[in-house]
Amino acid sequence: MSEEIKKEPAVSSTSFIDDFVIEDIAEGGRCAGMTVHTRFPPEPNGYLHIGHAKAIYVDFGTAERFNGICNLRMDDTNPTKEDVEYVDAIKEDIRWLGYDWDDRFYYASDYFEKMYEAAEELIEKGLAYVCELTPEEMREKRGDLMTPAESPYRDRPKAESLDLFRRMRAGEFADGRMTLRAKIDLASGNFNMRDPVIYRINRLPHHRTGDKWCIYPMYDFAHPIEDALEHITHSLCSLEFEDHRPLYDWVIENVTLPSKPRQIEFARLGINNTVMSKRKLRALVEGGYVSGWDDPRMPTLCGLRRRGYTPAAIRNFSERNGVSKVNSTVEYSFLEHCLREDLNLTAKRVMGVLEPVKLILTNYPEDRTETFEVENNPNRPEDGTRTVTFGRELYVEAEDFLPEPVPKYKRLYPNGPECRLKGTYLIRCTGYKAGADGKVEEIYAEYDPESRGGNPADGRKVKGATIHWVDAKNAVDAEVRLYDNLFTVEDPNAGDFLELLNPDSLRVLEGCKVEPGLIAAKPGESFQFMRQGYFCADSRDSSAEHLVFNRSVSLKDSFKK
Repeated sequence: MSEEIKKEPAVSSTSFIDDFVIEDIAEGGRCAGMTVHTRFPPEPNGYLHIGHAKAIYVDFGTAERFNGICNLRMDDTNPTKEDVEYVDAIKEDIRWLGYDWDDRFYYASDYFEKMYEAAEELIEKGLAYVCELTPEEMREKRGDLMTPAESPYRDRPKAESLDLFRRMRAGEFADGRMTLRAKIDLASGNFNMRDPVIYRINRLPHHRTGDKWCIYPMYDFAHPIEDALEHITHSLCSLEFEDHRPLYDWVIENVTLPSKPRQIEFARLGINNTVMSKRKLRALVEGGYVSGWDDPRMPTLCGLRRRGYTPAAIRNFSERNGVSKVNSTVEYSFLEHCLREDLNLTAKRVMGVLEPVKLILTNYPEDRTETFEVENNPNRPEDGTRTVTFGRELYVEAEDFLPEPVPKYKRLYPNGPECRLKGTYLIRCTGYKAGADGKVEEIYAEYDPESRGGNPADGRKVKGATIHWVDAKNAVDAEVRLYDNLFTVEDPNAGDFLELLNPDSLRVLEGCKVEPGLIAAKPGESFQFMRQGYFCADSRDSSAEHLVFNRSVSLKDSFKK
């Protein structure tokens, strides 16, 4: 129940939703003296995705800004595809984002008896009736803007409807045989008000109530009752429910309920290069096109988390997109931009060589090993330094060497410019060795012993690039997974999305070389692989015996600010 508060919270409006709330809690407003009370009501028939993160931000965030509270409610009025697996996953995702509902966790099914009583109340008031039209007949008799809908059962006596409704509950009739319809206005210009169905027969077992019920309320009937029973002050919904608001208000006004919530609609979040329909996401999973709901290519929150996205990045993304009444599509690159901003500040720097080739310093003593102190994060001095080993043989990226240079190439090639080995010495390439297939097997170079730390003693200018490396003697093997867009087009919803899948959305690199300290990487821990991008230890497959890193996002920012 909404509690009394001593004073109104001082909130600067960030959206039209805040404007409504400020108006409602002001002196004389419909919620004057009440705690702002919202709810997030997902249906437990799938995993949450990035679009839900926007709704979570709106529901929980609005409550936070007004010193209010937000409930978590599983909208489980449809037993067809609901499962406890999804309930647990939803809870985990919301907590991961940093929100909490305290002890206010509910199920719509908690209120099935109350909803049934509300339906009987409407029948007794002459505001609902049992209809025997089939779904097909109902569609045929729906009418149009010039023609009202029809039902031969609309004037059925209240006592008869009440008896039939009770027999529906008792299981006397087959699925689809009868429905309970609200008696509102068959000629309404809003088709949601043309005597909508509020109860249907469905004998599928429910994940919580089992076979206790064989009739279930429709969402448009259940939703306002749930909100009112929980004393929700502001029911924040996606824009698709705007045309349903008159029905929401009708139920609130005609059923005896303890409160009168206000429904406010906002636009959903759309992102290019992906799909967010639960039906389509389920098809990807069940068809084996992805490895599961948490596949790092999926827009699900568990998939994004496994890929290395942070709660801060997703919350920042949701906040910066704002709240609107107009549907729009956001560039996926902006989501990447938000992640890149966060990881640039927080991720430790390490060296990882994704396509290794051996570099041999021919003038470096064979039996010598040195250590260097390398900073963990230039943005966070408090993260300190780490010790890396250095020797005669190293691994560098294959792309950092060319036998024959191209114009403006400033990396390694025979008799090319001096280059810096990150944090250690200057080197100059002297030659290479290639196999019978022409593939480079070894690169040869000489180092300048007077350039420790990467700075020449004589102060000469270094024209070549800075090269990252890993000590061959102590390097650890790792598997690296490089992810790209799951679809080849910006709007895969415009066609058969399964025919638009990107065959190169995942590339797996074996035998990558990384610093030995990464053996201790925790599941989900993020790092910047110098010059390569941001990576995280895979939360499912990575172990000390077999390191697996997912590329979260590249270093290059393609978002047009």
